[in-house]
Amino acid sequence: MEVRARAPGKIILAGEHAVVHGSTAVAASIDLYTYVSLSFPSDSDNDGKLKLRLNDMALELSWPVGRIKEALPDMGITASSPKPCTPETIKLLAALVEEHNNIPEAKITLAAGVIAFLWLYTSIQGYKPATVVVTSELPLGSGLGSSAAFCVSVSAALLALSDSVNLDFGHHGWLSFGENDLELVNKWAFEGEKIIHGKPSGIDNTVSTYGNMIKFRSGELTRLKSNTPLKMLITNTKVGRNTKALVASVSERAARHPIAMPAVFKAVDSISNEVATIIQSPAHDDIAITQKEDKLEELMEMNQGLLQCMGVSHASIETVLRTTLKYKLASKLTGAGGGGCVLTLLPTILSGTVVDKVIAELEGCGFQCLVAGIGGEGLQICFNASS
Repeated sequence: MEVRARAPGKIILAGEHAVVHGSTAVAASIDLYTYVSLSFPSDSDNDGKLKLRLNDMALELSWPVGRIKEALPDMGITASSPKPCTPETIKLLAALVEEHNNIPEAKITLAAGVIAFLWLYTSIQGYKPATVVVTSELPLGSGLGSSAAFCVSVSAALLALSDSVNLDFGHHGWLSFGENDLELVNKWAFEGEKIIHGKPSGIDNTVSTYGNMIKFRSGELTRLKSNTPLKMLITNTKVGRNTKALVASVSERAARHPIAMPAVFKAVDSISNEVATIIQSPAHDDIAITQKEDKLEELMEMNQGLLQCMGVSHASIETVLRTTLKYKLASKLTGAGGGGCVLTLLPTILSGTVVDKVIAELEGCGFQCLVAGIGGEGLQICFNASS
């Protein structure tokens, strides 16, 4: 039996940075996915190894399961009750990952993802030999939630072949988990995210698990139901950034301007709440859809202006804004800023020719362009009986 899981990436539609200062933010899933397949070998071709193939990196890592068992103490964890990985266990797992000299220096952040994988695998499936293959449509480290999509799809594939969830093995095509099972996947994925990021907010894995949209404020997450299919052009500037440093610089600016900056955060809060209201309001015809899109474009422009007030824009982001503005399209950065990705709303009535022109111009600047539907399906799974 082979199981495949897929989990979507995410964007922040409104409210990044201000959310750290108590404002509301809105995040949404995008229809770009990370795929994970899991299969257990038959007795005839069992070489007793756990293999992890990262297709996009052209990397294959493998460990004899006996070696993993010997390296780790018996953790006594059951798949149905997620627990955090202790610092001691992280060190033991890191030593297993370091035995692989084929992880290139440039991809050293990968090591944390591999540690998270080993932790999730041994916690949920124990020490069985298996092959796990990962493929992703999400660029790494660009603020589109690639690590959360990885943790969600890995957790889902492992749980699907455990006794902790109830799934219909006979079903063909993509299946969704039930509400309780989704909650279990989300909890495990969050533990994986903690290994990769230290103190994640839980937003990325929640959006990736449940799909659609989420409104969040001061740690409270509310799931939203989008009533309008939205399309975005996502431009990856390929400029790396230090999220922690950017968050700190906004806090320093807030300390220097104790009257002006809270007003900026309050304005962002209003924008996020209005975005959430518009997204959930029904649109019965093309005119209503166009009106909704017009309002969202204005709110995106306002939000971008406020992000500039916070000092988190960047020359590469400004290039994208100028380029899309020529075509009367509204854009804003998404995530930490200082590079990363920029969102541009593609209205329903926009011709494909214009989209092609914008993409050609942006790609001419060395950027990567992705077109994505916003607020779609979350985690899904499918089973293939091994031949």
